[in-house]
Amino acid sequence: MFRTARTRATAALLAAVTAVAPVVASPAEAATTDYCGNQCHDILPPGENGNATLAEILANKLFGTKPAHASDQLGPYAALPNDYRSITDATIDEYFNSSAFGVPPDQVQSTIRPRSDVSIVRDKATGVPHVYGTTRSGTEFGAGYAAAQDRLWLMDLFRHVGRGQLTSFAGGAEGNRELEQTFWAAAPYTEQDLQSQVDRIAASGAAGSQALADITAYLDGLNTYIRQAKAGRYFPGEYVLTGHVDAITNAGTIQPFAATDLIAIAGVVGALFGTGGGGEVQSALVKQAAQAKYGPALGEQVWQSFREQNDPEATLTLHAGQSFPYAASPANPEGVALPDPGSVRPQQEVYDPTGSAASAAPASADVAVPPALAPAMGMFDKGVLPGLSGKHGMSNALVVSGRYTDDGHPIAVFGPQTGYFAPQLLMLQELQGPGISARGVSFAGTNFYVQLGRGQDYAWSATSASQDITDTFALQLCAPDGSSPGPDSTYYLDNGQCVPMEPLEVRNSWQPTVADTTVAGSYRLVVYRTRYGLVQYRATIGGRPVAYAAQRSTYRHEADSIVGFQRFNDPAQMRTAAQFQAAAAQINYTFNWFYVNATETAYYNSGWNPVRPSTVDPNLPVVGEPRYEWRNWDPAANTSDRTGDAEHPQSVNQDYYVSWNNKQARDYTSAAFGEASVHRADLLDTRLSALVASGTPVSRADVVRAMEDAAVTDLRGEEVLPTLLKVIDSAPVTDPAQAAAVAELRTWLSHGAKRVETAPGSKTYADADAIKVMDAWWPLLVQAEFRPGMGEELFTALAGALQINESPSNGQNGPVGGGGSANEAAPHRGSAFQHGWWSYVDKDLRAVLGEPVAGGLAQPYCGGGALAACRTALLTSLAQAAAEPATSVYPADGTCAAGQQWCADSIVQRPMGGITHDPISWQNRPTYQQVVQFAGGR
Repeated sequence: MFRTARTRATAALLAAVTAVAPVVASPAEAATTDYCGNQCHDILPPGENGNATLAEILANKLFGTKPAHASDQLGPYAALPNDYRSITDATIDEYFNSSAFGVPPDQVQSTIRPRSDVSIVRDKATGVPHVYGTTRSGTEFGAGYAAAQDRLWLMDLFRHVGRGQLTSFAGGAEGNRELEQTFWAAAPYTEQDLQSQVDRIAASGAAGSQALADITAYLDGLNTYIRQAKAGRYFPGEYVLTGHVDAITNAGTIQPFAATDLIAIAGVVGALFGTGGGGEVQSALVKQAAQAKYGPALGEQVWQSFREQNDPEATLTLHAGQSFPYAASPANPEGVALPDPGSVRPQQEVYDPTGSAASAAPASADVAVPPALAPAMGMFDKGVLPGLSGKHGMSNALVVSGRYTDDGHPIAVFGPQTGYFAPQLLMLQELQGPGISARGVSFAGTNFYVQLGRGQDYAWSATSASQDITDTFALQLCAPDGSSPGPDSTYYLDNGQCVPMEPLEVRNSWQPTVADTTVAGSYRLVVYRTRYGLVQYRATIGGRPVAYAAQRSTYRHEADSIVGFQRFNDPAQMRTAAQFQAAAAQINYTFNWFYVNATETAYYNSGWNPVRPSTVDPNLPVVGEPRYEWRNWDPAANTSDRTGDAEHPQSVNQDYYVSWNNKQARDYTSAAFGEASVHRADLLDTRLSALVASGTPVSRADVVRAMEDAAVTDLRGEEVLPTLLKVIDSAPVTDPAQAAAVAELRTWLSHGAKRVETAPGSKTYADADAIKVMDAWWPLLVQAEFRPGMGEELFTALAGALQINESPSNGQNGPVGGGGSANEAAPHRGSAFQHGWWSYVDKDLRAVLGEPVAGGLAQPYCGGGALAACRTALLTSLAQAAAEPATSVYPADGTCAAGQQWCADSIVQRPMGGITHDPISWQNRPTYQQVVQFAGGR
């Protein structure tokens, strides 16, 4: 009875909102030579199609059906963890798609000609748009049109996130409020700020003028699709479900896009993936706690040893001895501005909350929903962009010189690890036109150029570098009338003058909708901008109130990278490794760039690295005075002197390169805590270096296997467990429960410390009990090892600077300090083992064992340095972990029941729209990934 009624309701709705497709035209053909020789592949789950009409959304909710090409790349991507050991060059295409240019005639699914000078061809296999323009303007028009076809709703979300207006657009869910607050605090802009970036593009010479013309044509294509889709009623159904368009009358508006919207989107991308530094206050709290515990001199040494700025045991991307000094602490720093103990508090951002914004608990309203729309009710109650907040430092790369490969040509397996969403943040496309010839991905809304991908005879990719381009300045507060300032004063001293902070404010309000039933509410978001950046914290120094402001070199300059991306797409400017490095140097985001052609490999680290006074410590906050400012700094334009291109880590034709957001080169100071003796990049380096050293020619399949073997390996198991067992094995284990747990861990280690299913689809891990023990043990052993010796204050401060754990489930975090990583407690996101106390445990235990440790900790911790006491602490915590039930180790969430280990680890394509997907097995792997080896070139 229910099924019949449900079917009738859906049928009625389908009739009301039937999509009207554009007119189909004859196919266009690519006129570009492709030198890949069937040796270029890529993949981007879950699928190319990221738009769904209202009817398609409701059908997904009722029957689980999905629009064409919404999920056809998820299966091959998910199959690799179980099959990688047997992959060969001949079977790569079972797990990756061909990324050859063009579409064979028998593989053309559709061809449209939205304008006379451009055709958009989509292939049958994946539905990827192949855009062929007879003019450059036509090519960009097609890129914009295709972007709207595949990612319109996502692009609209991102332009509102970039303006701090997500709740007013998509609903007041707690997740939406959290997200817009995070990004408004990181990159708040007035409309004039956004327009100024557009104007600066136009003023950037011939390349800038061309870029602005490209953007204009792109916007024309995007907005043309919006008009057509609105009139034809095949626009994304989320506009109906969030109250922007009426399902029956079609009344309502989808606002056209402007150039400033693309700048707002670029600001979000830059804040997520392309910045670094800014943790100086957290670092100061660690130093302060260390000196309180040990005194000034020894406390300084303890802080330096935990800071690990330039650890001699760190895995380096450039491993041939190159040195690129940058951002290290000077011997005698000046202007350090440490806060008074206990005085630091975050800057208030939310003001005047009403309704649900003022409620401590989420509240849903009773929404009058037409029966036909009921299946979609509440689908965004947790937010439209779940798991997106916070900086993301992800992606990996494996590149092998042609000197070591099977056919003498370089091999690359690389890609960005941007999380898992539906639709994906990235969009895959091919662009062919005058001065443009590339296939690959771009962030939706900025895909007028391919940002990561391949050209005719070259390919490139990036990983987040996160070197320090953000400094923190302490500003003395004042009152304009000369009285004593309060702790929340919005005035500060600038060159002896009491000047006002600039409030950057956005007002948001929301009403419940079908998609987001959150009770109505409103608030103001206010961020204060100063000469020295954005206010992040309030504190006191010597009893006087101060504000800590963060100054990022790329703030107000996100669009300045456009010329570098433009060059990547122009084959005339990407023939050689040197040309590639020159293009990468034009990008101000902090990225590690990698390149291959038929004969060369190359690397370049990009980013606007400011030049600081030699006496300033970039790792701690400094006094906001002219003598401590960046050299030749202009606060009106937020520009300064920057380190020269030659001072950035770079290389050509190294034997191999690996990167997994690790340290780039010797003396290139790590901006964050934790880049030392144990890092997830070790998993790549160990495997790839062995392949290169084996003497056997390396194939594409070999490199894929190396990547995927690392992707299913537990870093703690492979790198730290052997040392833990050494300590335990220093005497016989007599307790039966402890002995059983040790035996399980030892067996798991002998199997490679993998987190893989017993068989495809079993949803049960091999060595499941040992994995459960390791997951439960890690936070307990860290506390048992360090907490007694460090004391509560130092332990808490360090946990605030670097989280203790980052397991695949992102549970088992242990104590969390006040400023822990934004990645903490975000489940089902794939990326794991980037942040954690792996190196601290490793170095401390090796010291206890009497082994040599380069760059060791300044004090012993486990058992106070005594092996027997250390062993007792580890075994006691191990017994506690072994006794912990799986339901506690893996608590229930919205996807999994308590105790479901495989499910807790599983990757979920987080729904940003109305279409959902089933979880897949965990793997620590790029979201978009290329496998390339060019057989020839121009």
